[in-house]
Amino acid sequence: MITGKILKLNGWPEGVVIRYAKEAAERLLADGLERDAALARLAAVRAQPADYLGDPRLGALARACAQASAVEAAATDDDLRAEALPYPTWGAEHIDPAARAQMQVALRLPISVAGALMPDAHVGYGVPIGAVLATEGAVIPYAVGVDIACRMRLSVYPVSPYVLGQRPGQFRTALLEQTRFGMGAAWSPHNRPEHPVLDDPAWRATRQLRPLLNTAFAQLGTSGTGNHFVEWGTLHLDAPDAGLGLAAGDYLALLSHSGSRGVGFKLANYYSKLAESLHPALDRQARQLAWLPLASEAGAEYWLAMTLAGQFAAANHQVIHARVARAVGLQALAVVENHHNFAWRATLPDGRQVIVHRKGATPAGPGVLGVIPGSMADPGYLVRGKGAPGSLDSASHGAGRAMGRQQALRTLTRPMRDDYLRARGVTLLGGGLDEAPQAYKRIEAVMAAQAALVDVVGRFTPALVRMADEPGEF
Repeated sequence: MITGKILKLNGWPEGVVIRYAKEAAERLLADGLERDAALARLAAVRAQPADYLGDPRLGALARACAQASAVEAAATDDDLRAEALPYPTWGAEHIDPAARAQMQVALRLPISVAGALMPDAHVGYGVPIGAVLATEGAVIPYAVGVDIACRMRLSVYPVSPYVLGQRPGQFRTALLEQTRFGMGAAWSPHNRPEHPVLDDPAWRATRQLRPLLNTAFAQLGTSGTGNHFVEWGTLHLDAPDAGLGLAAGDYLALLSHSGSRGVGFKLANYYSKLAESLHPALDRQARQLAWLPLASEAGAEYWLAMTLAGQFAAANHQVIHARVARAVGLQALAVVENHHNFAWRATLPDGRQVIVHRKGATPAGPGVLGVIPGSMADPGYLVRGKGAPGSLDSASHGAGRAMGRQQALRTLTRPMRDDYLRARGVTLLGGGLDEAPQAYKRIEAVMAAQAALVDVVGRFTPALVRMADEPGEF
């Protein structure tokens, strides 16, 4: 018998390849080979896998060894290109030089094949927020983002938005009692919602996911801090939309923005650090862009974890909308939702299979519906993608910040923010000063800059906005 321990003593690395080696060893021993002869044959396969790809007993091991060799080669090729690949930009006049510099570094990576900047782009971690980056054979955790699968959901109801003025207390109470906001926000054990996502066997598939199931149980149906929100408002459709099944007119609507909470945060931190450890020679300026080859065990684990975080983020929104709507006695006519911190498999026009990272960018393929919000007091837009060439089927994910959080806190005052809200008839429940509308780019200018990327289907005007509380509130 040839055990995993024996294989390791003979220089075989831990991981998926050793499983194939053990299976091949069993077949060789069953054929009558002595142990030393079998080990020598396995070593020959590892040294020259191409010579054994057609072997019925050793082909699976040969393919695994060849794949591992390719992964190892890709992982050690950390040299940046001398020049960045060219990329298109929409709304260049709205994008600061620091964000452009980050994009230049991203497009010098050896795995990068294409990119684009959306008009809401501003400096982020690794790549700018508002960036789209296509890579070949690898995924970059930081190009997905810390809040994996941050997401929008718009629910449209069969009543006039005038009900907000007729029953203001009921709608306010629904937001205050049926949502939870903030770092570590969770429902009490006796009030936790249920959802099939919590029964997904993927939670038990890896060592990183297993302890996060308890976090998921506690945080399902909650929202984070910063720019996350749940808000009532008016959706106006200028024309009927067959895809949504809605006539032209004004509708009461509920809009939410949040992601995968502590689940995504912990996964992003773990796999970002793991990626960095695999690329010790990577240029310092690109350190946060370290990648995981998809053919590697770590890459496969991350992809599984990212996918599950996306399902969890979607479940969060489903639970929030169901609870809030139930509290006011409504059922949705139509729902539109989309991720904007995620990675997707895609095919480029030249036939190459790539991974498209949208770090704060909305999927905007031909006919794809999405939601692009403004700010706590500015309108958001229901859009349909055009699949514009060069955009990697993307659009902005919002207005984008014009001020960093610290700059906003130094520059803006509460009266400035509140006057802005009052002039637009918006009631704010919670919300930090760093999220004041003046800290954001003008959404109208951003939408004008991406007219080639999306068609506007409807306009959402916020009226009653719930965000994470500032200290001392509520």
